[in-house]
Parts: sequence; C-alpha cells; structure tokens
Amino acid sequence: MLVLLILHLVAALAAPLLVRWWGPRACYPLALAPAAAFGWAVARTPAVGHGGAVVETYPWIRQLGLDISLRLTTLSWLMTLLVGGVGALVLIYSARYFTAGSIGLAQFAAVLVAFAGAMLVVVLADDLLLLYVGWELTTIFSYLLIGHSTERRSSRWAAAQALIVTTLGGLAMLVGFILLGEHADTYRWSEIAAQPLPGGGYLVTAVLLILAGALSKSAVLPFSSWLPVAMAAPTPVSAYLHAAAMVKAGVYLVGLLAPVLATVGPWRPVVQVAGVATMLVGGWAALRQTDLKLLLAYGTVSQLGLLVAVTGSGTPDAALAGVAMLLAHALFKAALFLVVGVIDHAAGTRDLRELSGLRHWSPPLFVVAVLAAASMAGVPPLVGFVAKEAVFAAFTDRPLLLAGLVAGTVLTVAYSARFVWGAFADRPGVAPVEPGPVAAALLVPPAVLAGVGLLAGPAASVLDDVLSPYADLLGEVDAHLALWPGPTPALGLSLLALAGGALLFALRGPLAPVLARLRSPVSGSQGYEWIIGRFDRLAMDVTGATQRGSLPQYLGIILIALVLLPGGAMLVVGPWRARIPLWDTPLQPVVVLVIAVAAVLAVGARRRLTAMLLVGMTGYGTAMLFVLHGAPDLALTQFLVETATIAVFVLVLRRLPDRFSARPLRRSRWGRRAIGVAVGAVAAGLALVAANARRAPDVSAAFPDLAVAQGYGRNVVNVTLVDIRAWDTMGELAVLVVAATGVASLIFERSRTGPRPRRPGAAGGAPPPDRPVWLRGGPTLYEERRSIVLEVVIRLIFHTVVLFSLFLLFSGHNAPGGGFAGGLVAGLALVVRYLAGGRYELTEAAPVGAGTILGAGLAVSVGTGVVALLTGGSVLESAKLDRALPLVGDTHLVTSLFFDVGVYLVVIGLVLDILRSLGAEVDRHIEATGGVTGGLAVDKGDRP
Repeated sequence: MLVLLILHLVAALAAPLLVRWWGPRACYPLALAPAAAFGWAVARTPAVGHGGAVVETYPWIRQLGLDISLRLTTLSWLMTLLVGGVGALVLIYSARYFTAGSIGLAQFAAVLVAFAGAMLVVVLADDLLLLYVGWELTTIFSYLLIGHSTERRSSRWAAAQALIVTTLGGLAMLVGFILLGEHADTYRWSEIAAQPLPGGGYLVTAVLLILAGALSKSAVLPFSSWLPVAMAAPTPVSAYLHAAAMVKAGVYLVGLLAPVLATVGPWRPVVQVAGVATMLVGGWAALRQTDLKLLLAYGTVSQLGLLVAVTGSGTPDAALAGVAMLLAHALFKAALFLVVGVIDHAAGTRDLRELSGLRHWSPPLFVVAVLAAASMAGVPPLVGFVAKEAVFAAFTDRPLLLAGLVAGTVLTVAYSARFVWGAFADRPGVAPVEPGPVAAALLVPPAVLAGVGLLAGPAASVLDDVLSPYADLLGEVDAHLALWPGPTPALGLSLLALAGGALLFALRGPLAPVLARLRSPVSGSQGYEWIIGRFDRLAMDVTGATQRGSLPQYLGIILIALVLLPGGAMLVVGPWRARIPLWDTPLQPVVVLVIAVAAVLAVGARRRLTAMLLVGMTGYGTAMLFVLHGAPDLALTQFLVETATIAVFVLVLRRLPDRFSARPLRRSRWGRRAIGVAVGAVAAGLALVAANARRAPDVSAAFPDLAVAQGYGRNVVNVTLVDIRAWDTMGELAVLVVAATGVASLIFERSRTGPRPRRPGAAGGAPPPDRPVWLRGGPTLYEERRSIVLEVVIRLIFHTVVLFSLFLLFSGHNAPGGGFAGGLVAGLALVVRYLAGGRYELTEAAPVGAGTILGAGLAVSVGTGVVALLTGGSVLESAKLDRALPLVGDTHLVTSLFFDVGVYLVVIGLVLDILRSLGAEVDRHIEATGGVTGGLAVDKGDRP
C-alpha cells in the first residue's frame, strides 16, 4: 500500500516534465498510477472477500507514537477500486479533453494525480490522524483543481468557497478524532472499534464534530452550497472529485464509523434528517437547472444526501444497500459528467435550451448517456436499480424515512429524464447542433463506466458476496442484493418512483411556474456570501475599533485579554495545592520591593528617559534575584541583556520628544497601573499553576549528570544550550538572524554588506597630525558633542573588554559565561565605541558587514552539527579532544565550543546590525536633514 502512495507521489512530481515533453498525451502514462491502485485492489479481492484485512504499518513520528498504519477492508477496497479505476479513466479522458495549448495543463495533471494519492491515504489509513492528513490534502488539491482557470473570478471564488467550508469541517473533525483517540489511548480505528465506548457528553461531542467534517466534505445540508459552485472546474475534475472521489470521502467516513458510532444518541437523527433533507432539496433544485452540468451537480448533492442517510443508519441491510449505492453512484455520475464534457467540448454549450438533436450526431454517446441516466433513475437491469431496491428494502420498517427516500427517488427519475431530454432530444424551434466527430478517447471512458453499471446489475449476487462482509460488521443481513428480489414492497415502491418521476417530467410544462416559485428565498450560495460578508463587515468594525494607531491601546487590549481568559481559567481550575514560600533570604523581599516601586514609578513617569531608566531598574533587580537564588549564569546574562536594551532605547529615544504627550490623564495612568498589577498577578499565578501541575518527573533533573557524561562540561546551563538542547539554540539563532534582518530592512535603504563610510579627510584612515587622537572617529564630531575623557577611557578599556568576552566564550563550558554572554560583552564594547566616537568610529571598530558576521556565525553553528554527522555521530553531538601540545601542555577541547563560537558571532552581528540601523544610519539621516540627536554625538563628516 505504501508503494502505491509513493508511486502517486513520483507520478505527480514527474507530471510537469512529462507534460512539457508530450503535452496532453502525458496523461496516458500518468494514468498508470491510479490504474496500478485499481489492479492492486482487484488482486486483493480474495484477501478481503470473507471479512479479512490487509494491514501494513511503518514507523513515522516515533516521538508522537504516530505510524503510517494502512488497512484494507471491504469498504476501503471498494473505495480503492473507485479512486483508482475512475481516476485512470478520467486521466485518459483528459488526454483528449485538453489541447496542446491549454493553460496550466502541467499543474492540472500533477495535482490530479496527487489528489488520487491523497484519496488513497484517506481510504487506506487505519490511524485517524493519518486519515486527517490525507483528508486535508484532498482539500488543498481540490482547491487547486476547482480554481484551475485562475483568470476567471468564478473559478477563484468557487475554489475559495470549497476550501473554506471543507477546511472548517475538517478542523472540527480533527477535534473529534482527538477526543476519541485520547479517550482510547490510541488513534488506530481498528483498536478504537474494539474498545467499549465512553459514555455521556464526551462521545456525543466527538460524534457531532466528526459528523460536521463528514457532512461538509460530502456537501450535505447545511454545507451543500459549495458543490454546485465548484462546477466552475473543468469537467474531468467534476467527474472525478464530485462524483467518485472527494465528495465520497465524507460518505466513506460515515460508513467507516457507523458500525461503532451509529448507536450514539445524535448519530442517526443527524445523518438521516440531514441526508433526506439534502436529497429532497437537491433533487428539487436539479429540476430547475438549464445547465447540464449544474443539473448533475444538484443531482449529486441529492444523491450524496441519500448515501449519507443510508450508509449512516447503522443497520446491516442499510449498510449493504449503502455500499451498493456508493458503487452505482460513482459509475453513473462520473459517466454523465464525462458525457457533458464531450457535449461541451464539441458543441460549445451546456445549456439544454440551446441543444437539440445530439442523438443523431453521436448515437454511441447517446446510448452511454441513456444507460448512465437509467442507472441513476433506478431502471432495471442496471446496478442503480439493484442498489435502489436494497435501499427501499432496508427501510420498510421505518415508514417516515422510507417516504422521504421514495419522494427523493421520484425527483431523481424526473431530473434523469430531463438530462437525457435536454441533451439529446429533438425539440421544435431549436436548431440542431452539428458538432464534429467524437474522439474515441473521449467516448471510451464514459462508455466503460456505463457498461460496468450495466453488467453489475445482473451480477448482483457477485456484488452481494464481495460487499456483504462490510454489512456483517453490524449483524446478519436479511435483504441481499439481487436483480429480481421477487414481488416485494420494495419492488412496488420502485415502480411507484419510476411512474411518479415520469409523470413529474411529463408535466414539466404546466409545473414550470411552480418550480420557479417553490424555492428557498435564499440560496445556499447567497447564504454563504451573506455569512462571508458579515464576517468581513465584523472584521472591518473590529479593526476600526481597535486598530487606531495607538500602541498603548493595542497593548491594553492584549493584556486585558490575558487577564480575562487565562487568568479566569486559572481561577476556575483552582484551588492550588502547594504552599509557596514567600522568600528564601531576607534580601529577596527588599529587591522585590525595589522592582515593584520602579515599575509603578515607570508608569507615571513624564520623561521618556526617566521611564527607560526605571524599567532598566526592574531588569537589574531581576538579575539580582538570580544572584540571590544562586544562578550566576542567568544573572550575568540578564545584566548584559538589560544593559544592551538600555543602549538600544537610547538610540531610539533621540528621535523622540523628551517628554511623553499630555496624555494619558491621571485617571488613565491609574488604569494602566491596574492593568499592570493584574497582568503581574496572572503571570505569577500561571507560573505557580504550571509548576504545580507537573505529573511526570522533571526532565532537567538528569541534566547535571548528562552535562558531565555527554557534554563534558560542568556548567549545566551552557552545556544545555550547546549540547543537550542544541536544536533549540539553533532555532533561536535563526530567529536572531531573522530579527536582525527585519530591523535593518526597516531602516536601511542601501546594501548592508557593502563598504562602510570611512571618516573624511584622513587618507588610509590615518589621524590628523595636528593633535593626539584617542579614537579615530573623534575628529568627525562637533567639539561641543565630544568627551575627551570618554574617548580616553574607551581607548584604554576596549581591547580589555573584547578579551574578557573571549574569556567568557572559552570558559563558559565549565564556568559562568558562554557564547551568548561573551557576544553581548563584545557587542557592548562596540556600543561604547559608537557612543564615544560616532558612526565613523563604529566603522573603525568593526569594518566588516553585520550580515557577514551573522551568516558566518550561523554557518559555524550549523557546520558543527554537520561535521558531527559526517564523523558517525548524531547531529550536534559533542566530542571530547584531549591532546598534549608542545609548550602548552595537556589541553581539553569539546567540539560544542565551535557551536558556541557561532552563537558568539551571531550575537555580535545582531548588536552591530542594530547599531548600524538605529545608530549610524539614523545619524546619516540626521546629518542629511540638518537635525540634532537630542544628546548623543553628531558626526559632521557629511555636512559643510
């Protein structure tokens, strides 16, 4: 089974190349993939013929316990035959339906084959999560197929509608699957079905959610509107997706789950009421259509309602009748869609008011259409008659439901006759259409489908033998499939339905005004458009009310939502069990008090610089708490991060006014304080609740031993970052690179990697000879902005600070430090060089581009992991190198140090990128506009 899925994947990937070589004829070799699935299913008929199953299991995501579990049973065997057989015929049909110049043919062929593979995943999956993966893949591929004609708005709208409706249903179904799987402790349906069902509302909720997904996929009320609109797709798509494959996924799911879930309270009422209502509404709508394709579309909606009502009833007789009707519907409806494609392809129209005399043009096509339509109407000896008889026989003890099914069949007979009459009859006043000859490749696929429907009727006993094992899951079958069951009530109802449908068709003229008036005041498409319009309007109103350009308002809404939702849930879940000590040492409450006072004062500060310093005090106070808790690594990192943050704030504040605006008023400030206190309380409470909710052993308890045994280091924090959880650090490095790129892209209007500006008036970077220069960029500053003391101090300590950053880098594996802390120290050294000497001094200190440093750091970190893989280890696995070097002595080197070097470079590159974006580039703009910087040194190099 897995080989079949891989075959479809390979065929889908090869399709564009084959289409480029051979044009539409590439559909012939591509048809071999679904044909292989059909042949494989035929070969497995003996294995499933007596209730057996073919099972394959392959490991997939071990951490989640998710395997590729495939299982072929009677129902999935039948669906595999339909998906493979009809898919192969549709591809053969497409080879002549499309021309060599058809736009998007390569994409069409690839997506259609991929869709067939996704459908196989749905019908063969034993794991519910794997089934969902295939389910959503069919949704995506159907979106691409329905929207094939991208230049037409109707195609794009139809594709979007199908995507939205079926995706929402699929998400609901996923939640239902999770409820079932979590209760059963497995997601394999074969194992869930063998367990006793949970009681109460838990299972009812799961059933309703799963049915929402199934009904939306099969276009059953109230989700029917998307299928008729989807007729904007090319005819081969309609013949496959909307007759044999996609819409059958919902019916298949109902049939798969019915043997187990049919006894759950809401199951039968939902599937039967929704199914019969859909059958009647769809059949009545089909009688009003003048487009042959829309007539078949609404007929498909009607038939899908019938299939869901019958297959989901959960009785042995109904189950057998349902799978028989499933087969019959795929045969006659796919054939009829292909017939419409031939007519449209040759005559250029599908409007039955413009068609006349086509039976003379192509008698073989007329015969095919009559056979398929007769099977749809339930005329003997076709397979549609056998299935319809079984349906009536299965519900003789339920008169109300049976009456609805008979009424729906009357409508089916009427619109079947209307289809044949509209497409092929000679009608007075309408000029006969005389198209060209029909290509054999267009005629053979519908002829094969109609012929199988004709042969399957007399072979009803054979069908009964191969399909009965599915019905046996529900009990003993009383009414078996037969072409002539005898003078039974079901036969009488069939004759009544045929007569009623013929009469309804014969009275089409007098009943035309009734058909026109007796309709829903709002169609499904109009209802969908109204709902989408209301959502759009609501989105606009919400956006207009919340997106007013006020950052405080945005933050307030987010924080209030945090307080109300997680905070409210936290209060509901209580009480908390553990007793929390207020402090470990007397110094902790003192530090906490300082943090709280600084935070409260920051809210009321009127100057921006004052607010920034107060916020910085809260950060430094948090670092002091780390010190008091005995976490020097965390404290060092917090101190450095807070210092770097203050530097960035300084760069930003120079372009803002010194004071905040007159607002917020006093009452507003108190409101902000209240929000801050509430958020702090909720955040603290969530931390406590999360800590107390732990049930499994703490995974970090083993980190100290792992740090020494596998990471070869005694600093648990650093070893965790570069070894135990190196994948997390790798992701964080990528985020840092993206953040730096994002910041720079908002500021730079020029290349970030090109040569940097050198200070003016100094060839080769040599200082002016008239006076001693401590920093090379100093002379570029205005005298009133310079600080000689600061320049002298920076000149004396810069290299020491850089050496200290390297010390932190190399010692971090066994002592406080590491690449992140060392990179921050080196970055702060660049910060003070810039603050003292301006943007030209920054170029002197770091003449290389920030992007280059960022890329080099990421490359070093990734390369470390790759090298470990190439040497036979795992990705990012550390190795210890102990060597005795001349003049040095014994050395101890761990390969994760190189990973830490990458971290070091990325952090330096990030700081440098921020300095050049918010610092040097802003300086250049200030100089260009003749402005001032609000306190920082201003370069004069670009000004006269």
